[in-house]
Amino acid sequence: MDIRHLQYFLEVARCKSFTKAGEVLHITQPTISKMVKNIEEELGVELFDRSGRRVELTDAGEIIYAQANHIVRAFDNLSSELDDLMNLKRGHIRIGLPPMVGASFFPKVIGKFRELYPDVTIQLVEDGAKKVETDVANGTLDLGVVLLPTNEDIFHAISFVKKRLMLLVHPTNRLAAKSEAALAELAGQPFILFREDFALHDRIPAACIRVGFQPVVVCESSQWDFIYEMVAANLGIALLPEPVTREMDTSRVRILPLVEPEIPWHLAIIWRKDRYLSFAAREWIRFTHSLLAEEASPAPLDFAAGNRLT
Repeated sequence: MDIRHLQYFLEVARCKSFTKAGEVLHITQPTISKMVKNIEEELGVELFDRSGRRVELTDAGEIIYAQANHIVRAFDNLSSELDDLMNLKRGHIRIGLPPMVGASFFPKVIGKFRELYPDVTIQLVEDGAKKVETDVANGTLDLGVVLLPTNEDIFHAISFVKKRLMLLVHPTNRLAAKSEAALAELAGQPFILFREDFALHDRIPAACIRVGFQPVVVCESSQWDFIYEMVAANLGIALLPEPVTREMDTSRVRILPLVEPEIPWHLAIIWRKDRYLSFAAREWIRFTHSLLAEEASPAPLDFAAGNRLT
């Protein structure tokens, strides 16, 4: 028995006629009679009294009619809700964003997405990139923005911005007059870092060690604007992403390109390879990719395969 059997049965009960029910459903009378007979044989009861000019429900038919109404109505509601989801009339997306990323890149995206899909709700969770990656991996978040590289065995990733870290120093710092600074020149300087759930917490010290020194960390924070204020108060130096530094008061801090080596700040949207991605989440990725990708013609996305086409 499938949903069509119940739909045909209900129509016969309403019309009190196999012929009229067939006309309403645009199927032949023998076909609808066969469908009803199949239900009767499967359940072992007669559903209709066929002795008169009009067919009437039996006692068993009355019971089946009441239940079939609930089942068909629930099926219709399910179909409607799935149609809403597939057509982006509704849905819910859980997105993880590092604080710097949310402020710098996503207000425009969220605003435009909401204009197109007002009934799709978006839950934004601000955390460091390491925590975001963990939460996407364990399913707490549908997708998130992280610092590349990421675990390619677990995640699909779409890169959307490639920048570098800049050096922030107080105007009285010995490096303030330079046009650029090599990483090795920062040896002995007090560092202000992001806290441990941020990817930069590990990557900046690792880069320093590679050029020959262990950075002296005097403070850690989760907020880039607090780090900026600490540098402005001459409490240390900091390395922050280039887009964040564009809004800073250069009379309070000096901002220098970091060279030899540069430390990249490459951002990507990630989601798990082995987990279902909702229609709303897929559209969010497509929409964000089209607005933020640096390439003039971003590669199309193949969500059947779950990754970019190349």
